Amino acid sequence: MAELTRRLGRLRPAPENFLSEADLKAAREGRRRFLRTSLLAAGAAAGAPLGAQAGEADPAIVNLPPWTTSPGSPVAARPYGSPSRHRSALQRRELPGLSPVGANSASYCPLQGLFGIITPSGLHYERHHHGWHDIDPSRHRLMINASRPGLIAEPRIYTVEDLMRLPPVSRIHFIECSGNTGTERAHATMPTVQYTHGLLSCSEFTGVPLRLLLEECGVDFRRARFALAEGADGASLTRTIPMALIESGEVLVAYGQNGESLRPENGFPLRLVVPGVQGVSWVKWLRRIEVGDAPYATREESLHYIDLMPDGQHRQYTSIQECKSVITTPSGGQTLLSRGFHNISGLAWSGRGRVTGVDVSVDGGRNWRSARLEAPVLAKALTRFNFDWVWDGQAAVLQSRAIDETGYVQPTPAELRAVRGTGSIYHNHAIQSWQVRPSGEVVNVQVV
Repeated sequence: MAELTRRLGRLRPAPENFLSEADLKAAREGRRRFLRTSLLAAGAAAGAPLGAQAGEADPAIVNLPPWTTSPGSPVAARPYGSPSRHRSALQRRELPGLSPVGANSASYCPLQGLFGIITPSGLHYERHHHGWHDIDPSRHRLMINASRPGLIAEPRIYTVEDLMRLPPVSRIHFIECSGNTGTERAHATMPTVQYTHGLLSCSEFTGVPLRLLLEECGVDFRRARFALAEGADGASLTRTIPMALIESGEVLVAYGQNGESLRPENGFPLRLVVPGVQGVSWVKWLRRIEVGDAPYATREESLHYIDLMPDGQHRQYTSIQECKSVITTPSGGQTLLSRGFHNISGLAWSGRGRVTGVDVSVDGGRNWRSARLEAPVLAKALTRFNFDWVWDGQAAVLQSRAIDETGYVQPTPAELRAVRGTGSIYHNHAIQSWQVRPSGEVVNVQVV
């Protein structure tokens, strides 16, 4: 990892490589002009006489709609809220052909339609190895044991109610499948950001620190250096978790997500939360934690979720999700309807801590400028960034690159391939490029 960081990590570019102050001033003036024009148009419409022709005033202003002139639906007409029917197209979507078995597949989060950093629970991406179940929480148990005598003083079994009686903590963290962006390793493939980067979500998780439970069981932290997490699904998915992560207090046994119970497809009633680590380690439907003194080399860490390196060796236990970012709007599949001011927006994240900066390029990486990081900026959580841009109608290539608090800078595809090769679909965190054509159409391209 140190060698990888040395070869891929580099210092933030010098200011002389950025766009000029004149270009920045033009972008800001474009934003002000856009706002002034919008306000003048609204004022003209509001001041037009009632009954004016459609060409003279906006009908949405002068003609009162039915929702202004009639009563609405009664209180509690929908005891559990759902999105507007006008946003019904914003859905998780499965990639056709990803797996011949639907229970061993994934659905992708529509990043292009989200705001801020929190992913609604109903749009959180899915990745299952044997499908999902809506488990009866009264029958679910969490067992904590050891691989051999002496590592734990008192093995225990917890009910969900037992865990919910303990003092809870709530934290916001991203979760990313290690296969996210895997289709783009060699060349541009998928048409939209939902399919290139949609195995990514961010939520507020509520639960109990795993360390607290292990302390209660009397784990010998000097000898027990690893833990095996096991799920209750048909695949009995298991993953090794280094004890160093658990001892930090960050790893949670979670029962809550975004203010309510976990959804069944997100692991109800219990799941593991391992901040900054690839999603397969966030074991859903958690039923057992076993402590041991060596990695377990289970199927999902010896045959799968490994990286084939150029020299023929495999990287195993490659857990941390490296610094990464993506522009979500404008992005593939979208179209700019007119020239002028546009806000470029996207997401950045790092499994090693906070994002400290995001640079944006509109010319394929020849020049870069700092984007605005929008609060909150949290460790191991998504960070929203925005960038002012005036589109002149010419072809453009939009890119973003993130920098985290360790000084690591997101690499180009060529830089990543020079170290990792193309033999693995996992852990692709290279810079993503979107080409804006003169027509306004936005398509996926790869700039090496």
